[in-house]
Amino acid sequence: MKPSLPGVSTDRRTLLRLAGLGAAATMGGATLAGCSKEAGSKGSATQADAVRAVLPNYKPAAVGKPDIPGEGPIPDGYLSYPKDLVDAVTEQPGKGGAAIRTMSPWWGPTPPTLGSNSYLAAINTKLGVEINPSLQDGTTFADKLNAMLGARDVPDLLMAPNWEVDKVARFSDAVKALFEDLTDHLKGDAAAKYPYLAALPTGSWEYSVWGGRLAAVPYPTDGPFAWALFHRKDLFDKAGLAAPTSPEELYELGKKATDPAKGVWAFGTIFDMVQQFYGCQQTWRKKPGGGLEHKFENPAFKAALEFTAKLFKEGLVHPDTVSSKGADEKQLFKAGKILMFQDGLGAWQGLQGEQSKVLASFNMQPLPVFGAAGAQPVIWGSEKPIFFTFVKKGLGADRVDEILRVLNWCAAPFGSREFELREYGVEGKHFTRAADGSPIPTELGRKELGGQYNFCRVAVKVKSGDTPDYVQQYLDYLKKNVALLEKDLFAGIKLELPANWSKIIQPTDDKIRDILRGRRPISDLDQVTKEFLASGGEEGRAFHEKALADNGR
Repeated sequence: MKPSLPGVSTDRRTLLRLAGLGAAATMGGATLAGCSKEAGSKGSATQADAVRAVLPNYKPAAVGKPDIPGEGPIPDGYLSYPKDLVDAVTEQPGKGGAAIRTMSPWWGPTPPTLGSNSYLAAINTKLGVEINPSLQDGTTFADKLNAMLGARDVPDLLMAPNWEVDKVARFSDAVKALFEDLTDHLKGDAAAKYPYLAALPTGSWEYSVWGGRLAAVPYPTDGPFAWALFHRKDLFDKAGLAAPTSPEELYELGKKATDPAKGVWAFGTIFDMVQQFYGCQQTWRKKPGGGLEHKFENPAFKAALEFTAKLFKEGLVHPDTVSSKGADEKQLFKAGKILMFQDGLGAWQGLQGEQSKVLASFNMQPLPVFGAAGAQPVIWGSEKPIFFTFVKKGLGADRVDEILRVLNWCAAPFGSREFELREYGVEGKHFTRAADGSPIPTELGRKELGGQYNFCRVAVKVKSGDTPDYVQQYLDYLKKNVALLEKDLFAGIKLELPANWSKIIQPTDDKIRDILRGRRPISDLDQVTKEFLASGGEEGRAFHEKALADNGR
């Protein structure tokens, strides 16, 4: 199932935190107007060695030593804000030319535009070239992306979510036609010209290759987990409710917590997390006798479907979730109308910081991960970037260099003045400081800052005055559960999926949703699976099996 799209959060220290995302779509969906794929197109898989050949040479560029060093895909953590910031970029990146038009998704109130936004003015002055951003509603971004690519009219910089890009059949054709080939600018030691781009993790660059060429700058994840099941711990504690340790306890908890007369339901969307509790893979897993098994064929998927459908049937899920594809579950959660819902870990700090100002006792925490019937759970995720930033084709080498220098500035690390300005704005105007020196957004900061420069980043977790315990809790959760992270069978292989596979995803998602909500019986799963396999699933299986075989896996 694809991610539940994020709702509104007005604390924007990072775009991911605001968006509340941490999940890559497990399967794609819609077909792009103007770039649609003819039936029978087989897709392609760029082998891992060919991908590695076009990547930048990695060179870390941290400023200062982290308090909690990262491990593998887990980011570094900082428990204090540095007193002395450094200048990470000593040469102005812009050359004073025409404004750079950008477009990004956004899941919050639209901030003021260029000419009436002091945050934009402050950063553009530092850059030496104007960024003219267009922030588009993230919940309808797919429609905007489809229309724009279909019309072959793209901005100078386009930031696109990975789950929307993955839905576009033959997206590599659009990349080749519309976006700059960045390979010669960034391959190998060439990236040293842009040191903070070279500091982005190799694992995120691997996904930025289309047609064997480097085509985008990644916005890396700040944690590899796709989802967490969040709960209102403050309300749990008040009601004397303990965290569940099994699906059975989760069900009993749901019955105790749900009180429609008071407008309270236990659950919003939780199906993806339930699948993980039951040990179901994200999409494919290897079969003991060889070949690949799709999740629909795994008995664990049916067990998770039966469990979640029971929650719907017994009225434990909020009516807005039952009746729609995308209830604003963040608002329901903040209001205490639902006590549990799944979201990306990126949602955590923004919601906690925002709501703690409204309700001092507000405490949002991920539930501990547990298994079913004594079995070990699995956690979905990867190092796949949350977003990709593409450069418009045909701007010329000098303009591309200027844009990459701007992106390099935007990727300046924590501990630099550039990082502080990008993340928080101007001191005394967009933020004040807590007693420990960490920035606290002002109302103007919340109004004017909207991720306009979050095209790329070296991911870190930083303690802030409004969420003093968050960094330690976040990294503790990751480190406790990272051993459960499902191995990515296709890591390092660039997959461009077959047309028939792309075309069946959304219709199949809709059928599964109908079963969950009781509009179709559980027994229909067998028929849904049969239709899925016949309409493109078997072709997808053969495609993925060949990709593994070609890479000796």
